[in-house]
Amino acid sequence: MLERNAIPSRFLPAPGAAAVEWRIAPGLTPYPEALDFMEARAEAIRAGTAGELVWLVEHAPLYTAGTSARREDLLEPDRFPVFDAGRGGEYTYHGPGQRVAYVMLDLKRRREDVRAFVAALEAWIIGALARFNVRGERREDRVGVWVVRPDRPPLADGSPAEDKIAAIGIRLRRWVSFHGIALNVEPDLSHFSGIVPCGVRGYGVTSLVDLGLPVTMADADLALKASFEEVFGATAEPAAPAVAVP
Repeated sequence: MLERNAIPSRFLPAPGAAAVEWRIAPGLTPYPEALDFMEARAEAIRAGTAGELVWLVEHAPLYTAGTSARREDLLEPDRFPVFDAGRGGEYTYHGPGQRVAYVMLDLKRRREDVRAFVAALEAWIIGALARFNVRGERREDRVGVWVVRPDRPPLADGSPAEDKIAAIGIRLRRWVSFHGIALNVEPDLSHFSGIVPCGVRGYGVTSLVDLGLPVTMADADLALKASFEEVFGATAEPAAPAVAVP
């Protein structure tokens, strides 16, 4: 089986496909409403009544539990609301300063290959980080995107310290994706201490601002859009002004 680094990173649609709608929600989007919207949009994409969509949001502080979440990894269950997300993966945190991108794509129009899709999502994030001269890296045993921290003491086994800068959690229904990625721009990193993020112990969490980069959410959005188009193809702005919940 190919390592993810060896999988071609481009995940383009069939020739002639419509551009992916690119929508940015203002303010904080309530998490249950986001779940409801994604469910409905995924069904509409499969039915052919709606196009593919990337929906960029921020949430109030909360924890989400994926289908593999272990109770012992929820260290502070009363700190923030906890939601069953229905996606793959374990516990993760969402909050202000973190850009969550919900990715609703039709893999039947692209490639019916889950590993290649995850690799493409990682390539998207890595490409966005590169625009800020940040080297994001994959790890075969850990989904997400990681940053090596030579400024910190090495791990107990002598390997370099690493922090996670972006998480990935997806769900597929009849080859339509939903959920997506979460990139740490400037969240309160102390909020991650209430969980074991993605069930991975022994590593830290970082953000663009924590790395010393004065990146705004608007800056991050521009980088994400440019990198997305390189990996997944053209995007288009929504025809009507975006609202918090479409």
